[in-house]
Amino acid sequence: MTHDLLPVTRIPRTGLPPRALVVGDPARAAAVAALLDGAEEVSYHREYRVFSGSWKGLPVAVASHGVGAPGAILLFQELADAGVRTFLRFGTAGAMKPGIADGDLVIAEAAVRDDGVTQQLLPPEYPAVSAPEVVFALQRAAREAGAPHHRGIVWTRAAFQPGLIPLNAYDGAGLAAIEMELSALLVTASLRGLVAGGMLVVDGANADELVDEEATGGYNPHREVVTQGVERGAVVSLEALRLLAEEEDAA
Repeated sequence: MTHDLLPVTRIPRTGLPPRALVVGDPARAAAVAALLDGAEEVSYHREYRVFSGSWKGLPVAVASHGVGAPGAILLFQELADAGVRTFLRFGTAGAMKPGIADGDLVIAEAAVRDDGVTQQLLPPEYPAVSAPEVVFALQRAAREAGAPHHRGIVWTRAAFQPGLIPLNAYDGAGLAAIEMELSALLVTASLRGLVAGGMLVVDGANADELVDEEATGGYNPHREVVTQGVERGAVVSLEALRLLAEEEDAA
């Protein structure tokens, strides 16, 4: 019956696992779900594609949120309404700091709230921070997998393409990467008492690639080094969810 589905994403109001891995691309959600045992597609409406399965015995949901924070936050809110309590965003990003290479993983400690939506929900001084236990679980999982990884603050920016405003507002601030949705997840989690964090695969080792096609040859996230990073990152993300569950069970 339609009243048993949430209004925007059309996911069921009950029955999802309490832990979810969220990604932008519906095709990536399917690829990650293929790593799970007993994966089943729960729903697919607009950009919101949701799967349920298990990773090494741990029930996990995998869901796509599309591009941009205003649409993504609707998925985060409705997954929380459906009972998800731990969120891990797994996406791609442009590197902003020297020494971070294509295909590397960036574990977000916090995010700059330039997302285009959360400033309409609460004052800009409110922070967007990852749960420390998520940061540590991701770091441990990456280390055990032998995956190149970094920790730092990321910039969640609503606009992907450049405009007339220069992209140098945070020069010298030590930001690790730039992406489009994470701060919306972190703010949602803080407001609702959820556990959340994120890890990103670098698909452009120089942020200028995103804005200066003539100088760099253009942004191309479809290279083999990025594909390999995404494959590694999917396993690291799922393993981090398992480690978090282990810690919760031991507490």
